[in-house]
Amino acid sequence: MTLRLYDTATRSVRDFVPLTPGKVSIYGCGLTVQGAPHIGHIRFGVAFDVLARWLTYRGFEVTYCRNVTDIDDKILRKAAEQEVEYWRVASRYEREATKAYTLLGCLPPSVEPRATGHIPEMIAMTADLIERGHAYAAGGDVYYDVRSFPEYGALSNQRLGDMLSADDADPKNAKRDPRDFTLWKGAKPGEPFWDSPWGPGRPGWHLECSAMTHKYLGTAFDIHGGGLDLIFPHHENEIAQSKGVGDAFAQYWLHNAWVTVKNLKMGKSLGNALLVEEVAKRHRPVVLRYYLVNPHYRSMIEYSEEAIEEAGTAYARIEQFLTRAVELAGPVAANDQVLDAFAEAMDDDLGVPQAIAVLHQTVRAGNVALADGDKETVAARLAETLAMLRVLGLDPFSEPWAGEADQDDAAELRETIGKLVAVALEQRQAARARKDFTAADEIRASLGAAGVQIEDTPAGPRWTLT
Repeated sequence: MTLRLYDTATRSVRDFVPLTPGKVSIYGCGLTVQGAPHIGHIRFGVAFDVLARWLTYRGFEVTYCRNVTDIDDKILRKAAEQEVEYWRVASRYEREATKAYTLLGCLPPSVEPRATGHIPEMIAMTADLIERGHAYAAGGDVYYDVRSFPEYGALSNQRLGDMLSADDADPKNAKRDPRDFTLWKGAKPGEPFWDSPWGPGRPGWHLECSAMTHKYLGTAFDIHGGGLDLIFPHHENEIAQSKGVGDAFAQYWLHNAWVTVKNLKMGKSLGNALLVEEVAKRHRPVVLRYYLVNPHYRSMIEYSEEAIEEAGTAYARIEQFLTRAVELAGPVAANDQVLDAFAEAMDDDLGVPQAIAVLHQTVRAGNVALADGDKETVAARLAETLAMLRVLGLDPFSEPWAGEADQDDAAELRETIGKLVAVALEQRQAARARKDFTAADEIRASLGAAGVQIEDTPAGPRWTLT
């Protein structure tokens, strides 16, 4: 089956045909590093990580560029509030973003450029737009003339006459049209600035992505995307900028839906942001990834603790099969090929919900084989399960869920817990031997309350952390 993706620009599912056979270029709009990331932010990272993994599995050489916005009005306001340099704020939260991506098993992009590292390219693009008649300088600022670009509004399916004013302020009243947006902002007293032909200043938010796609992916590339909220004005403005200088720009547009709380988009300004670091204290990172991966990337996720706990239960069933399968069949390598039904689901606009259904069907078949003691079949189902988990970034045996130091700490902690559990299990076995089943049940219940699940098997009791 041919890979098909929903293209926001055409509002249709299209066969994916890369510009260069065997290669795929992707640009994902990364985070503005003005605060710690919440799970709504990081859903984009997880969705595009699955996309890159699936394309890689399908044999493509993937170049994935994900930017970092490290100069922005919000960053400057945060720096002023804290009375520190803007770069201290940006550096701190860029580290937080990297930590969140890594915590949820997102593979690093091919390149992760910062806005402040590409000021010369942005100045050159702005000058080119002015020369081509798409932009104009006024009072130290530079604005894009949206009326000069007939396609403006096509991505978001809007007509120019119906649009409101651009969301960037114009205190100088220098815009020719209130819908024009800023390419270059003249410096205010105390703000960081770079020299330019129009005076000292800094780039507007939209300009950085056009400059970076041109530099790292060329005049045309395959896939561009991000969250739904970026379609307008950010991605609309990128198209105007890039096509304004003659670039063909993106061939496909992918947008993931939001994580909502009480049907409202998650966001710091609404006070409903659930930070990745805080949620990961209550739920294992792999469970959080499973929770974010499971729905279709274009479907909204209504966050609730009950829903993520259900995700944890579902993922635990997979882990329990893996543990028991390895005990019976020994370690096996993941298959080189995933099951056909899984591949068909993934090729259908990254149909992860259907793919995970295939995954759980395979686990159930493996459990039947375990009950029958069929070692050969168990090994086959284990290899199939691992292949599918690796595509989704959910393999507990291989994914970098923590740094090496954290893994060492976790191993040491598990060893300590194991010794304590072993003592409790010896006491439980002794109680059962003397037929004091009430005491045995109480020990099992106490372990369960502490997060240790006990499963009695023919080989003896097995424990897992829940």
